[in-house]
Amino acid sequence: MTRYSKGARAERELLNTLDGMGYSVMRSAGSGVNSLSPDIIAIKEGDGFAFECKYWDRGSLSLDHEQVESLKRWERNTRMRAFVAWRMNGMGWYFIRPEELTLNEKSYSVTRKIAVGIGRKLDAITGAPQTAAVIEQLK
Repeated sequence: MTRYSKGARAERELLNTLDGMGYSVMRSAGSGVNSLSPDIIAIKEGDGFAFECKYWDRGSLSLDHEQVESLKRWERNTRMRAFVAWRMNGMGWYFIRPEELTLNEKSYSVTRKIAVGIGRKLDAITGAPQTAAVIEQLK
């Protein structure tokens, strides 16, 4: 399976999980191709989130400056909270705020250790306890 296929599958997993929690969700048409918009947008009762999704099973994650700056701009323009959603094998999703990323010369980055240390899971973002079915999907 290609890296794009794995990433798209992970995006659909998060999209379906949010849908199961009652959010109206949409996956961006340019997902994985451009950085004009986040990969997933989720809205429920006027509360919105924007997610740049990554499925990467390494010790760190790097994002282009353009991707992160676009995510920050999206947050400013829409007032939706924006996150990098990192899917780790066997550990589920971790959600990192753009300002928690480390600015490097060629990219922004975060290590697995830092992401796990932040420990932000989906229930911390949504404020809603997850059902057993949703928790199982996130594993």
